[in-house]
Amino acid sequence: MQKRILGNGLEVSAIGFGAMGMSQGYGSSPDRPEMIALLRQAVERGVTLFDTAEVYGPYVNEELVGEALEPVRDQVVIATKFGFAIGSDGVDSRPSHIREVAEASLRRLRTDTIDLFYQHRVDPSVPIEDVAGAVGELIAEGKVRHFGMSEASAATIRRAHAVQPVTALQSEYSLWWRRPEVEVFDTLEELGIGFVPFSPLGRGFLTGKIDASTSFDASDMRQSLPRFSAEARDANQALVDQVGAIAAGKGATPAQIALAWLLAQKPWIVPIPGTRRLERLEENLGGADVELTQGDLAEIEAALAKVAVVGDRYTESAERKTNL
Repeated sequence: MQKRILGNGLEVSAIGFGAMGMSQGYGSSPDRPEMIALLRQAVERGVTLFDTAEVYGPYVNEELVGEALEPVRDQVVIATKFGFAIGSDGVDSRPSHIREVAEASLRRLRTDTIDLFYQHRVDPSVPIEDVAGAVGELIAEGKVRHFGMSEASAATIRRAHAVQPVTALQSEYSLWWRRPEVEVFDTLEELGIGFVPFSPLGRGFLTGKIDASTSFDASDMRQSLPRFSAEARDANQALVDQVGAIAAGKGATPAQIALAWLLAQKPWIVPIPGTRRLERLEENLGGADVELTQGDLAEIEAALAKVAVVGDRYTESAERKTNL
């Protein structure tokens, strides 16, 4: 597996692994031993960046990742997150709470150090300088190695970075959600901050395995997302068709094209697709081996220009918690 450098010299595999879906979001939770085996198989295939959060489950995803990676802890980078007030719909980045979360996450992850500790969402009631300072104290104590942020605006990133250097920003980014390009990329490049796209495959839609007739489990988060209404899926099929045609010409799958496109945007981008199946893991990792020429990228841009994506990515209330 190729390697990439995020901010502050943090080296990771070019494609990481997002573990959230193993515990929530996409229907009933799968067999735990199978997921532990899959995480270890990812390590065997060269993946070194693994992403989790206390809120996933909540708590059980960190426990899963901790158990799976304990035998190979020295080979991997574990990222987790703080910032939600679990049990409510709010956020909480008070310094005292950040410390409480860090201590609990360390226990669940079975480790002495969190490699990358993200603020999951900006808390408008706590100055970002206080948040950065609190994480900086944890770094000084050796409990955290790197500070990250998620779905934050360029202005907030700058303020935080001035107090404690930010290693990575994690935000949604894919062929069908490109807002970070215009809102934060220049800032990240200027400050030397890496970018970790979540939902790089459009929550599965860009794989070509979902269409207007797909039904979702009652516990699948996609059933409540505007972009996954049957009408939106039907309209957005044109995007998948365009990607599929390009993939066929390259001897790749749509998922691999979507990931290769992300990798081609900037050398400091590391997507974290998630999966519950070994064949999908291997397919995703194959995206790092797909080389897109400037001609290929121009073809993709031309194809995307013909398609207007239908539907908001989140509900209005959820979207309000982003880009603060």
